[in-house]
Amino acid sequence: MTSSHRLRTLGDKTAGPGQPVYVTGEIGINHNGELENAFKLIDAAAEAGCDAVKFQKRTPEICTPRDQWDIERDTPWGRMTYIDYRHRVEFDEDGYRAIDEHCRKAGIHWFASPWDTEAVAFLEKFDLPAHKVASASLTDDELLRAMRATGRTVILSTGMSTPKQIRHAVEVLGSENILLCHATSTYPAKAEELNLRMIHTLQAEFPNVPIGYSGHETGLQTTLAAVALGATFVERHITLDRAMWGSDQAASVEPQGLQRLVRDIRTIEESLGDGVKKVYDSELAPMKKLRRVKGVIAEAETEGQGDGQDAAREPATV
Repeated sequence: MTSSHRLRTLGDKTAGPGQPVYVTGEIGINHNGELENAFKLIDAAAEAGCDAVKFQKRTPEICTPRDQWDIERDTPWGRMTYIDYRHRVEFDEDGYRAIDEHCRKAGIHWFASPWDTEAVAFLEKFDLPAHKVASASLTDDELLRAMRATGRTVILSTGMSTPKQIRHAVEVLGSENILLCHATSTYPAKAEELNLRMIHTLQAEFPNVPIGYSGHETGLQTTLAAVALGATFVERHITLDRAMWGSDQAASVEPQGLQRLVRDIRTIEESLGDGVKKVYDSELAPMKKLRRVKGVIAEAETEGQGDGQDAAREPATV
């Protein structure tokens, strides 16, 4: 029986064992500071059947080291200082008001990864289903405490972190209102470094916490494998075009791939079943046609066997 302790509220939806996988399209800064790009990505996620899109929110003066402010770099908008670039890819309150309205019309949640406590306060101006701790912020106790204080569900990514660091972050956040995501913070991540069995490790170590997966790999099959291993939440970076300018674009999923990903996640969760062996009505005609020897156990006992538990306990006949 599924424990209610492993369920988390995300707006009008619930995430956890026995619930539909909560699928998030991570927009991050793949919008390149353009609201029109953000709107197109929101629409692509909604059309694919995602539950939410996610952004990243930074206060540039806090999150950018002072010695990097004046370093110049080439950008799509010409050559500019790094601090000016950081401002260029952030949306202000008017921008997020427009995003909030667009998501409501599209029927999709949105939330964000705040990278500093001022960003948490900014996001609290909106009625969000959750806050997300980026893997890079897992060791920022002050930020974690600020997110916990909001009372919202907190989704914690665990990339680039040791088991001790993860345990400490869970202690700071409290386990009652969090969802943990296994992640490998390489962009893109290699298949041999995804270590998907960590999903089972986290399930065993944190039995009262739902476990999800935040993927940065190319391709879809490994994310689908994470769902088969029990991930209750899935996040993948999304983009309009992987060739666009930006550091996260290459490890992102384009709209057509996103549609396939959500479709296949729904098929996999439907196919997993309850783990109790039973003979389905659809099998009775093939059994009658193909089974030559009825066996020691009468077939009549397998028909209408209820929950199938007796059959599951019987030793297999060869």
